[in-house]
Formats: sequence, structure tokens, C-alpha cells
Amino acid sequence: MSSVSLPLPDNLTVLGCGAAVVDLLAAVAAYPQPDDKIRTTSLKVQGGGNAGNALTCVARLGLKSRLISKVADDAQGRSILEELQADGVDTSFFVVSKEGNSPFTYVIVDNQTKTRTCIHTPGYPPMRPEELSGSSLSSALDGARVFYSDVRLHETALVIAQEVQAARKNIPILVDAEKKREGLDDLLNFSDYVVCSATFPQVWTEAPSIGSALVSMLLRLPKLKFVIVTLGEDGCIMLERSVNGEHIMCSFWLVRISDSLDLEWKVTFLIFFKHNGLFGTLPQIESPEEDMGVDSLVESLKQRKQDDIAIPTCVSSTVTKVRANGIGTVNARVFVGTAEKIPPSEVIDTTGAGDAFIGAVLYAICTNMPPENMLPFAAQVAAAGCRALGARTGLPHRSDPRLAPFLHI
Repeated sequence: MSSVSLPLPDNLTVLGCGAAVVDLLAAVAAYPQPDDKIRTTSLKVQGGGNAGNALTCVARLGLKSRLISKVADDAQGRSILEELQADGVDTSFFVVSKEGNSPFTYVIVDNQTKTRTCIHTPGYPPMRPEELSGSSLSSALDGARVFYSDVRLHETALVIAQEVQAARKNIPILVDAEKKREGLDDLLNFSDYVVCSATFPQVWTEAPSIGSALVSMLLRLPKLKFVIVTLGEDGCIMLERSVNGEHIMCSFWLVRISDSLDLEWKVTFLIFFKHNGLFGTLPQIESPEEDMGVDSLVESLKQRKQDDIAIPTCVSSTVTKVRANGIGTVNARVFVGTAEKIPPSEVIDTTGAGDAFIGAVLYAICTNMPPENMLPFAAQVAAAGCRALGARTGLPHRSDPRLAPFLHI
């Protein structure tokens, strides 16, 4: 069976606001003990920062990307701008300070545990919202398909979000909820999509489980269409709100195979990945009409994952009343995505893996990719980045053959 590349619509633009820094990455055999003197096994200096990484990912996947941030007129600031420009990121909306310093981060990559430790020095002076003029803001938003904030420049991001709402520009907003930060709550109230770190949902909601925390977020944030929590090598969980029985993001590639399986469960099979030239299928669980506990639903989905498949996959429920005890009920679909099973010898550095995942999600939103394809695609992009030192070295381009199963039909 031959495959056909899915064409990119014209003029798809992602606007981002947040951190763009220089990363000084030092790989070491093992993390040092206090007062140790050790040598690096490798060293790299390259651009970093959540927003800088995510927008670089977007650009490499073939979309237009614009970034609002601030650097100083120093060697590091010039390096940040030149590297972003080389990847096709529009930096014309950057503020360049004549004085001060550009932001930078020391990153210690532990070859033994495959972890990284970041020591960040913020840029100075910090960005002020008034440094982004009204005309620049209007130009930045012109033609944007989605706005993304990593909450690093929260005051400026909030001004952008308020303008999006006031002007009724119909530009959805995605927020990176990595951890509690100043201004995060204000931005969450404007968000259409949220991608969280593994710990954030429970920290923010104080719910007893990840599933119940995701339900709580949909209930507390009525504008929110979906929330994703990334879990590293354990994949991700997504809760997508349903309005009047309709999915927020359209799903397709559905083929009904069976009308019954066990007792009262029904099964629909989803075609969303290809392996060795063949399309694969995984079950989608259609729950009974009564509400279901979110933790039980998540667990039932996990049990139906096909662990013998190395590439990322996804299983999902149909729309159901998802209940979190003591919190509430929401009409939604639950998705459980897997990560790529990377051989340990191929894992080099996980720096920026979450940013790569978000970059791929931004791409998926712009191209109307269904969740069943979006989650495996984002996991594949993130996995590619883990095979090289630094957040951007391994970021794939759209032409990367590893992405072909998710971009071809």
C-alpha cells in the first residue's frame, strides 16, 4: 500500500511568548557529589528555553512560528536570535535591551541516570508589557492560528491573551503548566488547551489522583477544551471535554469492527499508526451510559495498551460522564498515550522533551490532527529529541522518516 503525505495548509502560524535562552550543557558520567571535581564527557552550547524550544520544533515541522521574548544586546543575545532565525523562527517581535544580560542556563546531564539538572540565570532587565507596542502586538497576532505561553513572561503573555479575547480573534490559547509560577492562574483562565508536567495537576488542584485532578481542571476552567499530563516514559493522559455530545477536536479514520465485546462494552477500532508499512489498530472503549469513575476508566485503558509495540500508540474511551469522587462529573473522553520504547543505549538527554511534545501538539492543533494521532505523534517527536545532547539537536524536521507514519495516510 502506498502512502500519501498529508499536505500542509498555507499560512499556518503559531505565536509564542516566553523564554529564549542559551543552554550550556555539560554531560557527566554521574552527578557530582559536594566538593567533587569532575570532567565532562561532552559539552554543547545551544539555544534553549521552553518557548524557544517549542517554537523551533514548530518551525522544523513546517509551520510558521513567531516568538515574543527579550534578550540583551550581548554575545549570548545575538546567539539566541541567530539560532532561532536559522531554524525559521520569526524574531522580529523580540525586545533587545541595550544594557543588562541575556538569560542562560547551566544544564548538567547525568549519563548514568539519564536525568538533567538546570541552573537558570534570568535575563536583566526583565521584559515589561509596555515594551510590546500596540502595533507590534496587532502585527504579531495577524494570521496566528494559535497562541502559546510558557508563563515565563507572564505579564506580557496576559496582555496578549486579553487582546485575543477582547478582539474576538478566535485564536485558541495553549498554556504550558510546568509548575506553579507567578501569573499562571490568570493565564489558565484564558486557556483553551493546557499541557502539564507529571506533578502539576495534583499540586494545583490538590486532588488525590492524576485522573481526578484532570477532571477538577476541566471543571475549574470552563473555557478549557483539553488538558494533557505528560508522564515521561509512561506516556501521557489526556481529558477532552465534550460539548453536547460533540468532540472538541474532530476524530476520523474510524472503522467499526465489532458491536459487542464482553458484557456491556462496545469496541470501535481506530486506525492511527503504521508499522512496517501496515496500518495498526487499537481498541477504543465505549463505556456504558451511566457515569464512570475517572481512575477506573484510566486503569481500564492502560490494561488495553499493546505493550509489545515500540512506537507510540493511543487508546481512548468514547464520550462518557467521567466522575471524580468529591469533585464532580464532566462529559469527556479519556485518552492514554504511550511513549516510544527507546533502547537505553539510545537515550542521551531528556532536556526539552516536554517542549518538543508541546511543539508537536501545537502542530496538531493547527492541522486539525485528531487526538488519537496527535498523542502518538507528539510522543514520537519528543522521543527523537532524547537521542541527542541538548533540547534542539535531535528535534526532527517534517521530512524525518520517523514521523512518516503519523503524517501519511
